[in-house]
Amino acid sequence: MSVSQLLFHGNHNKPQAYLDCLQMKNWDIIVDSEAIPSEKYAAQEFQCWFQEATGTLLPVHHSANETNHHVIIGQGAPLATSGIVIDIDELGDEGFRVIVREDSVAIVGGRPRGSLYGVYQFLEDGLGIRFLTSEHTHVPATDEAKIPCGEYIYKPPFSFRWSFYKENSNVPEFAARLRVNTVTPDEKLGGNTPQNLINHSFHWLAPFDKYGKEHPEYYALVDGKRHTDKSGAGPQLCVTNPEVIQVAAESAIRYIDEHPSLKNISVSQADTDKYCRCDACEEINQREGSPMGSQLAFVNAVAELVEKAHPDVKVGTLAYWYTRKTPKTIRPRHNVQIQLCSIECCTLHPIDDPDCPKNRDFCNDMNDWGQISDDIWVWNYNTNFRAYDLPFPNLRSIGPNVRYFLRNNVKGLFMQANGNGTSGELSELRNYIISRMIWNPNLDDKVIREEFIRLHYKSAAQPIMDYIEMLHDNAEESGVHPGCFPSPEDVGLRPEISRKAFDYFEQALNLADDETVRARVEKASICAHRAMIDAGGLMEDAERKALIDNYITLCQRHNMTHAAEHKQAAVFFEELRKSLA
Repeated sequence: MSVSQLLFHGNHNKPQAYLDCLQMKNWDIIVDSEAIPSEKYAAQEFQCWFQEATGTLLPVHHSANETNHHVIIGQGAPLATSGIVIDIDELGDEGFRVIVREDSVAIVGGRPRGSLYGVYQFLEDGLGIRFLTSEHTHVPATDEAKIPCGEYIYKPPFSFRWSFYKENSNVPEFAARLRVNTVTPDEKLGGNTPQNLINHSFHWLAPFDKYGKEHPEYYALVDGKRHTDKSGAGPQLCVTNPEVIQVAAESAIRYIDEHPSLKNISVSQADTDKYCRCDACEEINQREGSPMGSQLAFVNAVAELVEKAHPDVKVGTLAYWYTRKTPKTIRPRHNVQIQLCSIECCTLHPIDDPDCPKNRDFCNDMNDWGQISDDIWVWNYNTNFRAYDLPFPNLRSIGPNVRYFLRNNVKGLFMQANGNGTSGELSELRNYIISRMIWNPNLDDKVIREEFIRLHYKSAAQPIMDYIEMLHDNAEESGVHPGCFPSPEDVGLRPEISRKAFDYFEQALNLADDETVRARVEKASICAHRAMIDAGGLMEDAERKALIDNYITLCQRHNMTHAAEHKQAAVFFEELRKSLA
């Protein structure tokens, strides 16, 4: 069974008919002339990749004749006249049904993205196509492509899916192929989900530049002074001030008026711990046992006003940092979403690992929120924000974490990584794993990882897999619990481990099949160079200079723009050159 297989994997107790894709030379593709843009694009994508896989170009028509067999894609008249009955209402925005017969195929999904996503699933499961990177689609050479006849349905469990890598935002067509539904409004690609990321919003709900001079009382009282610092999207608001509630609600309502397709809006704290300590706010927080007490009371009050103007729009807020703990008695309104943030968690071990002391509090908070809210989202962290290209042993925890979120009824997942760069440590591999897992959490992440490495690095794959296993085994044996801002020591890097990593990539370079694969391995090897620079131990000046020169050359060749979340690569390169002096 293929790693991405959702559709064609039933256990059949009796002989079954099969569709032979290599015998479809006289077939055509039917899409309604009045179909929405994503359904027409789905037909084009099916035509393109089917030809790549089978050598057969199927013509695209808008109506069916009586002689050809047909691949019907999307809703509309052709489906209605085909005799195939599909309950469209059950599919939602992104679900789809695939019906495979010896003489016809129907791929029909909910609007706006279901049919397009159904096509990609058919191509993966039926033809073995893999959308690995924006520049590398694996189309297997096959002498047979037989698909069991039957009816198959799928609806993704997470309605909001964001693998936060620049590769997805740079090439939204690729993001659509991975079913990341958060990066483009392009109707051809199905557009964005109408659910927005729940994020810091105090800075625009009650802008300090607009109100700060005349109404300093709108802003947080900290150590006896009104907070005026705008760092971290601040300052925080005085959340018990009734005028602030009104101002924030009016701003939210106005924004929804201007963006009528939205289904949620953020009403959430700034990214700073300078929350309001005035008597009114502190009274609630002390009574509720958490600063979330006053925050959630504020969000509920704004949500009540928003509901009067837009009853179908949810109000989302972060349970983050000092607000992650549930209040004792205050409960979120029915139109409030809660997004937990796992920033304090260990990234090496799965969040629900009972032996990881850093993760227990998050699990307790997740459980507590699950008792009082039925609309929970998660903001999870999947990179080293201090050093994007440093070895980062979290590949074993991604799959278990996504499955943990699924078991806890999470509806949206923001998997934050190095979204402002394209050359982080094994970023293409991570993007593939994350995207596949948040689309279908029941996949085997270990198999996904090995599949990508073998297809992408070909003959050079084994040393890269050995590097990954060595890195993770060493971190686990070292007893470390790295967060998302780790130092080299925090991930278990020592001179001998850094040297092993470097040697694995040297082996991989020597095994590269051709210049294309060699370039892929070179890009992957940047992390081993960074490990040697930061944790390789003492070395001769000439050796260190050659190492840094080669590192900078590789980074520039592979378009590294950021060395860290808040440090551009060019700045870091200059720091390295100065260190040689």
